[in-house]
Amino acid sequence: MSGEEERTRGLVDPEKLARWMDEKRLPGAGEPLEIRFISGGASNEIFEIRRGDVRLALRRPPRRVPSGRNETMLREYRVLRALADTDVPHSRALAVCDDPDLFGACFYLMEFVDGWSCMNLDGWPAPFDADLEARQGLAWELVDAIARLGRVDWKARGLEGFGRPDGFHERQVDRWYAHLDAFKFRELPGLDEAAQWLRGYKPRSWEPGIIHGDYQFANVMYRHGGPARLAAIVDWEMATVGDPLLDLAWVVMGWPDPDEDRSNSSYVDYTGMPSRAELLERYAATSGRSVDEIDYYVILARFKMAVVLEGGYARYVRGGADNPKMAAFGDVVLDMASKAAHLAKTTALGR
Repeated sequence: MSGEEERTRGLVDPEKLARWMDEKRLPGAGEPLEIRFISGGASNEIFEIRRGDVRLALRRPPRRVPSGRNETMLREYRVLRALADTDVPHSRALAVCDDPDLFGACFYLMEFVDGWSCMNLDGWPAPFDADLEARQGLAWELVDAIARLGRVDWKARGLEGFGRPDGFHERQVDRWYAHLDAFKFRELPGLDEAAQWLRGYKPRSWEPGIIHGDYQFANVMYRHGGPARLAAIVDWEMATVGDPLLDLAWVVMGWPDPDEDRSNSSYVDYTGMPSRAELLERYAATSGRSVDEIDYYVILARFKMAVVLEGGYARYVRGGADNPKMAAFGDVVLDMASKAAHLAKTTALGR
């Protein structure tokens, strides 16, 4: 048995799940149920559920359920339901279990996405491995999807109260510092400098929309084959209603330009990809939003990512994390805090 299989063994009971699905009148009633572990992130586990001809995906927290993660499952399900029949690529949500007693945590079922994720591959698949023009399409699809997400009428979709857009920017530094205080165990050089700058600068104007909160290549899936077609945005655990430009900043904050090292700068090879300026131009044209203040959003994104990943790293250091991959977060956190401070010192915004 592999380490991941051992880590996830028993998290989903086939007999209990089959009974629950029958109670919910979900497809495949009466058919044998099969479960296969797909992947585990830093905070959730994904399983494929097969029942006859039906293929579904089940998403749940790890065995050691972090505080608030059950509530996060219910929020993820709510935003996926709200996106039904929109032009935003997503997996259709089918049912949610809000009783943690069944499997030790809340979970939900959604349609299985027939596609690929760069996190499950060693390099880009064909034709994107060799055709650099086709590879550019992956970037355009990535940016277009969040441009469409930010245009969704979140009020009409029943997401009133899902987030608090009023005072969104004024709240950010204090909100994430409060989160950090719950587990802080070391100093993060540069974080205070970035926070001070963020407190002193606010966007001139902005329009609230749905934001994913952790938007990057790691959290999307593409259709098989070319040309590039985004199949679904996944991992909605940080979704809220706020400023959609923060999702754009999440994409570009680590995006290397053509004159930089593009093959070893991150977990994907950016060779042949558009430049940051081209991505910004594409997003502005598709979304109708100004990107003139993107430096502010990048500083905020780096500040926020440093705090979020530090939470996972703190759990790992204290022995409260199931996933050993969190060990790598330690250096990433320090890099994010340092880069946030550097951009705060060098940006022309606010001068």
